[in-house]
Amino acid sequence: MPYANGNGKHAPAQQGYYPPVAPPIAKPYAGLPKSTVPPPAPGDAPPPWDDADGHYVIVQGNTMGENDKYKIVKLLGQGTFGKVVEAQAARAFNRVAIKIIRAVPKYREASAIEIRVLKALKENDPSNRFKCISLLEYFDFRNHICLVTPLLGQSVFDFLKGNSFQPFPEAHIQSFAKDLLTSLSFVHSLNLIHTDLKPENILLVENGAYTLGPRVKGAKQKHILRNVDIRLIDFGSATFDNEFHSSVVSTRHYRAPEIILGLGWSFPCDMFSVGCILVEFFTGDALFQTHDNLEHLAMMDVVMGKMPVGIVRKAKAQKGEFFKGMTIDFPNSSTTKNSKNYVKKMKRLEDIIRPDTDHTRAFCDLIKKLLAWDPAKRISVNTALKHPYFKTVASPPPPEPRTR
Repeated sequence: MPYANGNGKHAPAQQGYYPPVAPPIAKPYAGLPKSTVPPPAPGDAPPPWDDADGHYVIVQGNTMGENDKYKIVKLLGQGTFGKVVEAQAARAFNRVAIKIIRAVPKYREASAIEIRVLKALKENDPSNRFKCISLLEYFDFRNHICLVTPLLGQSVFDFLKGNSFQPFPEAHIQSFAKDLLTSLSFVHSLNLIHTDLKPENILLVENGAYTLGPRVKGAKQKHILRNVDIRLIDFGSATFDNEFHSSVVSTRHYRAPEIILGLGWSFPCDMFSVGCILVEFFTGDALFQTHDNLEHLAMMDVVMGKMPVGIVRKAKAQKGEFFKGMTIDFPNSSTTKNSKNYVKKMKRLEDIIRPDTDHTRAFCDLIKKLLAWDPAKRISVNTALKHPYFKTVASPPPPEPRTR
C-alpha cells in the first residue's frame, strides 16, 4: 500500500512518508462557530464556569446551547481534550452525549479538524450503515466548542475492566472484528486514517449483559453482553492521507512499528492497531504493555518473529540507536531487570492463539497478517474483510441462565 509523500502524491511504500512542513489548514478556527464570550486575556483568572485548566465545570441540571436546548444529566468522562456529559434535549425525550472541548486555543483548533472529519463521515454515510459516531450538531457555549452525538453505551475497554479483564467469547470477537473492519473500510475509503484505534474508542450501543456464576470455587463471575453492536468513535486525531502527518500517532500499546522506527505511516498503522485490539479481546490483556520504544520493539520481536532485514536496513537510517548490527539492541547495558522480565514473559503469537481448531487457525492467520512488520505487506482492510476467519464457526457464548 502506498504512503503519501510531502506533495500529497503517492510513492511506493518502501520509500516511506515525508510530511509537509506545516499543516494545510489556512485558518486555525476555520469552520468553528464564533464564541459569544471573549476568551480571558493572558494572566486573567478563568471565568466562574471554568476551572484553572480551561475545563467546563459540570453542574447537574444546568443548561447549555441556544435557548437552553440541553440540560446536563451527568458527567460521562473526562480527558485532556475536555469532558463528555449526558444531556437531555429540552424539547424532546431523547438523551445525547455532548463533548465539551476545553477553552484552550489548541484544543479549539483541534476540534475544528475533528468537526471537519465528522461532517465528512456523515455526508458520505447519512444512514450510518458503517457504524461510525454520528455528529448531530455542534455549537459554541461560553468559549467551549460542543459536539453533540447520540448517547451510546460504555466503551469496550470499560466493559472489559468491569469484567475483570476476562476474554470475550469467540463469537463476540468475530462480530467485533467484522464491525470494526467494516467501519474502518469506510474511513479508509474517504482517504482518512483514524490513527487512534483502541478499545476505549469503540463504544457499545447498549450496556446490557447477563452474569454467569463461577464454575469452580474461587473463580470470578463473568458478564456476557446481550448486544455486541458497536460504534467507532474519537476522530480527533484522524488524518487525511494527503495532508500533514504528525511524526508520532496512536496510543502506545496499539502503535505500529513503522511509527516507532520513524519510517512514516499511512493506512497500515490502523490495521496493526486492529490486530492488537483483537488479541486483547481474545486474552483480556493488552498485547504490548510497555512505555519504552526499545522494549516495545523487543516484545514485537517475540510475538511477530524477528524484524525482517529489509525493515532493519531502512530503520537503522532513522533510529540507529535501536540496533546492534542487524538486530534490535535488547537487552543492553542500560536495560533494567524488570524490562528483561517483561520481554521474557512474552509469547509467540501461535502460543497466544492456539491454532487447534479451524476457527482459531483462521483467527491466528488473520492476526499474523494484521501484525506484519512491513506495512507494505500488512493486510488491507478490504482484504481482511474477505479473510476465511469470517466464514468459520466461532464458539457461541454460554446461554443466559433461566430465572426462577
